[in-house]
Amino acid sequence: MFDRVYIEDAKKRTGENLTIAGWVVRTRDLAKIKFIVLRDKTGEIQITVKDLNLIPSDTLGREDVIKVNGQAIQSKIANAGVEFIPEKIEILNKSKQPLPVDITQQTQSELETRLNWRFLDFRNPQTRAIFTIQNRILKCFREYLTDNGYMEFQPPCIISSASEGGAELFPLPYFEKKAYLAQSPQLYKQMSAISFEKVFTVTPIWRAEKFNTPTHLNEIRQMDIEQAFADDETVMNVLEKVLVHILTDIKTYCSEELKILKQENLKVPKTPFRRVTYTEAIEILQKAGEEITWGDDFSKPQEKLLMELVGEQAFFLKDWPGAQKAFYAMPREDNPDIVKAFDCIYGGIEICSGTQRIHIPELLRERLRYKGLNPDNFESYIEAFAYGAPPHAGWSIGLERITMIVTGMTNIRECAMFPRDRERLNP
Repeated sequence: MFDRVYIEDAKKRTGENLTIAGWVVRTRDLAKIKFIVLRDKTGEIQITVKDLNLIPSDTLGREDVIKVNGQAIQSKIANAGVEFIPEKIEILNKSKQPLPVDITQQTQSELETRLNWRFLDFRNPQTRAIFTIQNRILKCFREYLTDNGYMEFQPPCIISSASEGGAELFPLPYFEKKAYLAQSPQLYKQMSAISFEKVFTVTPIWRAEKFNTPTHLNEIRQMDIEQAFADDETVMNVLEKVLVHILTDIKTYCSEELKILKQENLKVPKTPFRRVTYTEAIEILQKAGEEITWGDDFSKPQEKLLMELVGEQAFFLKDWPGAQKAFYAMPREDNPDIVKAFDCIYGGIEICSGTQRIHIPELLRERLRYKGLNPDNFESYIEAFAYGAPPHAGWSIGLERITMIVTGMTNIRECAMFPRDRERLNP
């Protein structure tokens, strides 16, 4: 289209004839001079227009898209120490006025309004910071695992039956058959790991639970690993290293975004993370006056309270009751009512869960019956482990959930580009 220089690069190339382009943030008239603040993906710059004939319209509105030819020069007036002196200004597209949402940080539109106009909300500095950090989380996740011998695989998103039992699936017609949106890549992770040994994936999954809370969505992105010749402790060690790698990178490379989000004090937990058994956690909460008994799940307030009582920003809850975890969780040898399962609590919220999986077909059938399920309905799953499946384990991190903690958001919808919940199907 045209040779264009990003704004942050233009600031470093003072005195050169350059073309920049972007969106009008605001304008200001001062006597016979007009100031235009222009934004692109890299930052903002002040354009100082002394020849008003250069502007091909009486007014420039917020979010008008313009192209400017000229030079960047040193300035004692502009906040950045550099201003742009135009030789030619071209309007590429006008924006309707007024804007339906406020994309400045001066006032904040309601979340529902912002989500209705999400493409405009992406231009809000806070929203841009959230997804810049989320992009970094994904990069670091893939980077660490690839560098450590894991292979990325792509599971299907349409499945023939429930991956984990239960009925919380979205059905859909599939030619002459009935199919479902995948609630988990579980079987496919395991099928890959028992051949490729160390695998990971980033994939969407769907849960049909009728949640309406600030921490749940019906469509999320999971970041999963599965590893052969591994138990629960093996993959917990991997998880803590992955999490520390991600957080260290964000503190280093996303300092400006953290500042925008008022998260400059993001803490990187030290390894190894503390291991707290489920039974110990129940006792800790009971001593604190919580009404909870062995066998109950933890509420979100209780997870936050546990973080405070344990005194760790990140820790593992391990050795769960089998009734609380999926049928494929490996039971402990010394107590079959306890399974080799764990959750990772970070920032007071569960961000990850994992287990050592059952790799012995007959034990799988036994545990299915233990959970009140019919093994005959899972024969295609069980058969995958009848041809030399090694012990294996894995875990799953919710991308939006970890983004929520790192960015300090209180509603997970802020951390999904186009969230899907019980009420929202658009945009």
